[in-house]
Amino acid sequence: MMYDAYQAQQDFLAPFRAGADLMKAALGDTQAGPAANYMFRSFAAGAEILSRAHAIHDRPAYNINQVTVAGHPTAVHEEVALAMPFGNLVHFRKEGVSGRPRVLLVAPMAGHFATLLRNTALVLLADHDVYLTDWKSGRDVPLSEGRFGTDEYIDHLMAFFGHIGPGAHGIGVCQPCPLLLATTALMAEDANPVTPASLTLMAGPVDTSINPTKVNKLANEHPVEWFERNLITTVPRRYAGAHRRVYPGFLQLSAFVTMNLSRHVRAHMDLFGHILKGEINKADANRKFYDEYFSIADLPSEFYLETVQKVFQEQHLAKGILTYRNRKVDPRAIRKTALLTVEGERDDICGLGQTMAAQDICASIKPFRKKHYVQAGVGHYGVFSGTRWATQIYPMVRSTIQAAS
Repeated sequence: MMYDAYQAQQDFLAPFRAGADLMKAALGDTQAGPAANYMFRSFAAGAEILSRAHAIHDRPAYNINQVTVAGHPTAVHEEVALAMPFGNLVHFRKEGVSGRPRVLLVAPMAGHFATLLRNTALVLLADHDVYLTDWKSGRDVPLSEGRFGTDEYIDHLMAFFGHIGPGAHGIGVCQPCPLLLATTALMAEDANPVTPASLTLMAGPVDTSINPTKVNKLANEHPVEWFERNLITTVPRRYAGAHRRVYPGFLQLSAFVTMNLSRHVRAHMDLFGHILKGEINKADANRKFYDEYFSIADLPSEFYLETVQKVFQEQHLAKGILTYRNRKVDPRAIRKTALLTVEGERDDICGLGQTMAAQDICASIKPFRKKHYVQAGVGHYGVFSGTRWATQIYPMVRSTIQAAS
C-alpha cells in the first residue's frame, strides 16, 4: 500500500510538474530573449525548482564517451559484458587500448544507481581497463528471478570476477566493502584463479561498531523486524518487478535528505539564485549533482534487511560469524591479495576506523602488502569523487594496483 500511495501522489503531481517544465522552457535561463528580463527569470527559476522536486526512477546515462590516455583523447565504448538478473557487468572499453590492468569497480547497492561512481570510473580509465557493477532497481526485476540477499550478491560478484578473468583487481566503494572482502576470502580459500590480485576498500562499513555515525545509530534504534514492518513495501503491478518486496528508493532518499535538510534547502536556494543571476555554469553543476542524487533504486527486501542486520547491527564480518550459503567466511584465507583501505577525515556516513578494520581482519596478508590512508579534509563522497580523489587518493590506488599486477 505504501508504494501504491506514493505512486498515486506522483501521478497526481505529474501535470503540475509538466506545466512547470513548459514555463521553464518558455522563459529559459539563457541571456537572450525573455530570459534577459529579471522577472521572467524569477518565474523560470521558480518553475524549475518545482519541476525538479521529485525522485527519478530511471538510471541516468554514464556519458563516459572519451578519456585521455597518455596525453591522447581516446574513445570509450560502454558495453554490457555480462548480464545477470540483478545487475550487469558494464565494460568501458577504450578504443585501440589494451594491456592495462583490469579493475572491477563495485558500486554501492544502497538506493542510488552505479552512475554515482561516474567520476570514479572516469579517473580510473586513464590507466586501467574498467568494469563496473551496474546494479538494477528491484522495481525492474521480475519476481520470477527469485530472491536477492547477501548470498546472491556474492554470487554476482563471483560471476563478474569469473568473466573478467585472472589477475583482475577489486575496488569497493562504501556499502559493498564488507561483501567484496567476503567474496575475496571465499575465492582465496578455494584457490580460485580469479581471486583479485589487489583489493581497495574505500569508505566502507567493515566494522560499524567503531566510531559509529548517525547512519549507524539509526540502524540500531530498532530490531530488524521493525524495519521489515515499517520500511518494506511491494512494487505496484505496473512495473516489471510487480509484487516484489523492496525497500523503496524514495524512502531512503527521504531519510538522507532529512539528515542534511538545511544543506539541501540551501542548495536549491542557491540554484534559484544562479538561474536568477544568469550564472549558467553554476546552475548546471547544481543540476548535475541533484539529477544524480535524486535518481533512486529500490532494494530487494532480503538484501536490505540482511545488510541492516549483518553489517550495521551485528557486524558479522568483523566478529567472524559471517556465512555464505551456510559456509563460514574466513578473511584469514586471503594471503596473496594486496590490501588498501581509504577513509575520509570528515566522513559522516562511514566513521573513521570502520574501513581500516579490514587491516586487522585480513590477518594473513603480509604487512608489506597492506596500506591504510586517511584523506584529510574530505567527507564521504570526497573519497571517491572530486579533486582530492583524482589528485591525492587515486595515485595511491594506482600504485597499489601496479605493485600487485
